[in-house]
Amino acid sequence: MSNEVGDAWPVVGGDDWPATWETVQLWTQVVGKVRMALEPAVNHWWHVPLYVSVRGLSTGLVHTSTGGLEMELDVGHEVLALRTTRRGDRTVPFEGQTVASFHDATMAALSELDVDVAILPLPVELPAVIPFAEDTQHGTYDGDSMRRFHGALLQADRLLRTFRARFGGKASPVHFFWGAFDLATTRFSGRDAPLHPGGVPNCPDWVMHEAYSHELHSCGFWPGGSDEGSFYAYAYPEPASFAEWTVPQGASYDAALGEFLLPYRAVREADDPDALVLAFLQATYDATAELGAWDRASLER
Repeated sequence: MSNEVGDAWPVVGGDDWPATWETVQLWTQVVGKVRMALEPAVNHWWHVPLYVSVRGLSTGLVHTSTGGLEMELDVGHEVLALRTTRRGDRTVPFEGQTVASFHDATMAALSELDVDVAILPLPVELPAVIPFAEDTQHGTYDGDSMRRFHGALLQADRLLRTFRARFGGKASPVHFFWGAFDLATTRFSGRDAPLHPGGVPNCPDWVMHEAYSHELHSCGFWPGGSDEGSFYAYAYPEPASFAEWTVPQGASYDAALGEFLLPYRAVREADDPDALVLAFLQATYDATAELGAWDRASLER
């Protein structure tokens, strides 16, 4: 087992990783809320996520009244890079930043670039929240840990794209949701779903109603669930006997979360990591489609 940042399947973790994760999640919420405020609304909130990029996590192209904007959390250079089509560029360094100082520096940089935007300055989907401008508690950043996580995201992004390409029905892009800090892609049956019960911390129920308005199988990668993170998959609504479906060795159903988990450590230590992940994603989709009576003939390639 190697422990180098440049490994194809790097070890995720480290002493400062949990605190770094907490800080960076809040930074991504600042950046993601800017994208959400500037982009037209798309079903299931597809206008709000970030995307895995060569250097980190990016908004992709966002349109403003003065031209194009891209914001990228560049983990290689340890800066938030703000690039525009007409007004120049700015950077916000990661070093020494609390959530409060990162928020203030980011909004100041946007103002200097003539990007007029207002965001709701509160975190979401977390049990306890502090307004961004007041949060001096979160300010840990370990570049090595974050680069390892980015390496894992690159692998997860590649395999999720491969899995998504095998489906002919409605499917989301592979995108990074900053609320839960997870990389995800979702397949849909085409049928309406029962109203989602909501109950996500610091998130209005109507947000979940839109996200889960149609029957789905969702899967992705998340830094939680096990010591180095986990691939996950779930169905909404969850069909009967879903939790008993046979999945690859090493994966299991977590009743508290209501989803299947495949530990990242098991993947990177496997003889064929790609085959294990794709088998896990396929098995959990098979469970969703078979037990949920999806019209597989019309949906699958």
